[in-house]
Amino acid sequence: MSKTRKRLFIKTYGCQMNVYDSERMKDVLTPLGYESADTPEGADLVILNTCHIREKAAEKVYSELGRLRPLKDEKASAGGMTIAVAGCVAQAEGAEIMRRAPVVDLVVGPQTYHKLPELIAQAHRAKGETLDTEFEVEDKFDRLGSDRQVEGYSAFVTVQEGCDKFCTFCVVPYTRGAEWSRPVDQIIAEIRALAAKGIREVTLLGQNVNAFHGAPPSGREADGAWGLGQLVRHIALIGGIERIRFTTSHPRDMDEDLIQAFADTPKLMPYFHLPVQSGSDKILKSMNRQHVAADYLATIARLREVRPDIAISGDMIVGFPGETDADFEATMELVRQVNYASCFSFKYSKRPGTPGAAMFNQIDEGVKSERLAALQALLDGQQVAFNESMIGRTLPVLFEKPGRLDGQLHGRSPYLQSVHVDGPAELIGQIAGVEIETASRNALSGRLVGTKRSAA
Repeated sequence: MSKTRKRLFIKTYGCQMNVYDSERMKDVLTPLGYESADTPEGADLVILNTCHIREKAAEKVYSELGRLRPLKDEKASAGGMTIAVAGCVAQAEGAEIMRRAPVVDLVVGPQTYHKLPELIAQAHRAKGETLDTEFEVEDKFDRLGSDRQVEGYSAFVTVQEGCDKFCTFCVVPYTRGAEWSRPVDQIIAEIRALAAKGIREVTLLGQNVNAFHGAPPSGREADGAWGLGQLVRHIALIGGIERIRFTTSHPRDMDEDLIQAFADTPKLMPYFHLPVQSGSDKILKSMNRQHVAADYLATIARLREVRPDIAISGDMIVGFPGETDADFEATMELVRQVNYASCFSFKYSKRPGTPGAAMFNQIDEGVKSERLAALQALLDGQQVAFNESMIGRTLPVLFEKPGRLDGQLHGRSPYLQSVHVDGPAELIGQIAGVEIETASRNALSGRLVGTKRSAA
């Protein structure tokens, strides 16, 4: 295999799992001699790692491909450029991408990017039009191995993929496949390797991460499949790992063991993302969420019972087909009861092929916009109030990098807030106490009060 140095540019769209996938693409291409490029202009291989969640996701990819076409033409006489489309749009569009965008050499789904070396060679031999969107989850992680190129002190680790829930607004079951969990031994090997490279915080990823049911560690086969709570406790034993997070969870998959993990595992951060999407039981049923608002609120109450300092974040969709003013008010009331630390909120938009796209009673865009503005005003106020409640408290902050100003450091609180403080560069990669003095919607700032390392 040639080790001639080549340049790789990956543009990543969407969720944290795509960030993880892009990092692993770099890992599998490094043995071929690829080094990172800062821009497409300096690259021999450009990969668009796409997301299909947002509105008009496919059209945005085609627009980007249109911008890349002149660049590829310019490079044709100087070694050329290979263009690949990966991720969920690749899975959903498949051969249509090849048809609409001849500039593309390779289309690869999220379950087959581990085969990029072979697929790139095939594309070069075939002069383009190489497509692989099969579902080969187990083979993917076996081939990827545990060694990763990492920067900084926090890392994502995929532990679960796919979705069996089939919410009527969502394309994930069609682009990521059925729910599947990695074996515990495989996950632990990856995290131990990360810890050896200086990683101090890991975020466990999954489309439905709390549906995790991985094969138990070697020698403990009698345990049967492990749940996420067991996995979190096991990861907490790894030396060097001081903080654990996970996302994204589904209310239907919350169990008591995972809730108890927040109580008995100090390294599990007291910040939990649990999407609800609507506060109306009628809309939740139409969305096929398989829970009601009371179930969600009971889970939040139980989490706060076992971990009083826990902060909750979530996701909301307004304007789902059939949503009345009363349904929207039910959402607003749920938000008032939960009192979120942060929350993502969106207007419903059709996804081709999903049941929601064919439903009657689609909501007018103007009504959606009005409802979203009202919801976001409430959520923004809650987020500001939560951040301001930190003033006067001393929080353990994991410092990740220098801040924008001279002598400034940037870090994260246990609640995932950005924290800025003046301090020595030697603290980067460590956890230190910061007394919070000011707060805004997006960040906290304060002063150092100590450098004692802490897991929480």
